[in-house]
Amino acid sequence: MRNVILSAAFAAVSSVTLSGVAYAHAHLEAAQPPVNGTVKQAPTELDLKFSEELNLKFTGVKVTGPDKKEIKTDGDMLMDGDKTFMVNLPAGLGAGAYKVEWHALSQDGHKTHGDYKFTVKP
Repeated sequence: MRNVILSAAFAAVSSVTLSGVAYAHAHLEAAQPPVNGTVKQAPTELDLKFSEELNLKFTGVKVTGPDKKEIKTDGDMLMDGDKTFMVNLPAGLGAGAYKVEWHALSQDGHKTHGDYKFTVKP
């Protein structure tokens, strides 16, 4: 009887552990410019590092400037084993607060999204 109980407990723990892996999502781990950070020089690109490999076709950002207008980005690409999403920003961004709204689709099909701000303060 003891072996049956131990086997059932082991199966339950294994199931919970494995389900955590199976249901992983691409979470933002780091960003450049940094989340809620202040930079002295206007960035020319955004680098968003995620916890999972991404699907480029369904991953993107919207950057809004201090005047609440959308900033045009281009050159979307994946780096670092498809875990870092990089996008070019136009040269000459002015001083002020910028908002980055991101959405990502991990290779396993899970969607995530979020936003953060950074400030350019020369």
